[in-house]
Amino acid sequence: MSNWLWFLLVGGLMLARGLTATPLQRSPITPAMFYLGLGLLLGPTVLNLFHFNPLQQSALLEVLTEIVVLISLFAAGVKVPAPIDYSRWRAPVMLASVSMAISVGLVAAFAFYVLGMPLGVGVLLGAILAPTDPVLATDVQTRHPGDREPLRFTLTTEAGMNDGSAFPFVMLGLGMLGLHDLGENGLRWVLLDVVWATVAGIVIGLVAGSALAHLAHKVRGASPSHRLLDNFLGLGLIALVYGLSLLVYAWGFLAVFFAAVSLSQTEYRLSLRENSLGESQPSAIDTDREKPRLDQSVPPSVSGGSLIFKEQLELLSEMMLVLLIGGTLFLDSWSWPAVSLALFLFLVVRPASVVLGLLGTQTSWPLRGMVGWFGVRGIGSLYYLMYAIQHGLSEPVALELVSLVLIVVTLSIVVHGISVKPLMARFQRHRTSKKRNGRDT
Repeated sequence: MSNWLWFLLVGGLMLARGLTATPLQRSPITPAMFYLGLGLLLGPTVLNLFHFNPLQQSALLEVLTEIVVLISLFAAGVKVPAPIDYSRWRAPVMLASVSMAISVGLVAAFAFYVLGMPLGVGVLLGAILAPTDPVLATDVQTRHPGDREPLRFTLTTEAGMNDGSAFPFVMLGLGMLGLHDLGENGLRWVLLDVVWATVAGIVIGLVAGSALAHLAHKVRGASPSHRLLDNFLGLGLIALVYGLSLLVYAWGFLAVFFAAVSLSQTEYRLSLRENSLGESQPSAIDTDREKPRLDQSVPPSVSGGSLIFKEQLELLSEMMLVLLIGGTLFLDSWSWPAVSLALFLFLVVRPASVVLGLLGTQTSWPLRGMVGWFGVRGIGSLYYLMYAIQHGLSEPVALELVSLVLIVVTLSIVVHGISVKPLMARFQRHRTSKKRNGRDT
């Protein structure tokens, strides 16, 4: 496709998206479905005006998807409601660990026994497809820092963690293919890839987010007129935390998510403490101030100030990447192995892993059912696929994984996109009815 045509396409698409925000919100389709349809129309499937080859452009696509996932993880982290209720975090933690491992195992078994793949390729495929997506699942994720809806909280927090918790399984798959050192009896993998990289990533994120919150609070307190560039601070935190994680071999996706969580939670506690100190010395003029509440307006914050900018970057990135996905597919890309894998993942793997992972928790069955369905696959899976290709996958294996993963992501955009609005509306009606009946009784 010519450069002038690219500019016309992207510019026209951005204008159309900006002008039709409300109609798209009310329509039965999601923006991702619209971008995908346009990509299929202009790509090799229909008009063949352009073709994006992910194998030839794997280095570029790895960087693009990496940046998009990092921004999305930060946006998800700052929207986690404050204060943290550890009983509510149990379900997402189980989903990002136990359910993650079950998903990888089930997909690997399907790839080995049904698709006839080597076990190492099956494990790698399972790791690529196991994480849910923080980019394409915006309709079922937390909308703002005060959003405490259980379903959106669970899906947002799970997606924030499992994009990092999938990394050990990616390394395991690469190791089984001889592309990564697992150590004797897998000991190096357990100690370095699982234990160290996970713990270090979480610690780096928590410390860095808290430190930035205290620093910004101190600067604002010392000079209230001093203006902070929250967007720069947010992007700087992402880059610093991710770079440090790469330096010490920690999982950077986990670090960025927990840095965002720590930043917003620390800012909440600081604002709460500031309000409490102000109330401890009431003046004659202001003796009726209320105690701080969870829904109370808070002072300017780095997390809140940078969130809108990050969400705009998310929207732009989603548009470009989904358009490229549509431009990768040919008619013969729709093979039976790819479609059967997608159906197995949506109808068996995700529901089974959620049910097993949430055993023993207090999660309601309607909530488990919704979580079991909305395991959206998207940009995170593309990143892991490109990461594996860049780490030395043979061309035949890479081509096979590309054809499978792209169809799974495409079907996820369509199937989950069609069902998200009616199912969410039905779920909300169920919750409203349950609350009403509870009050009446």
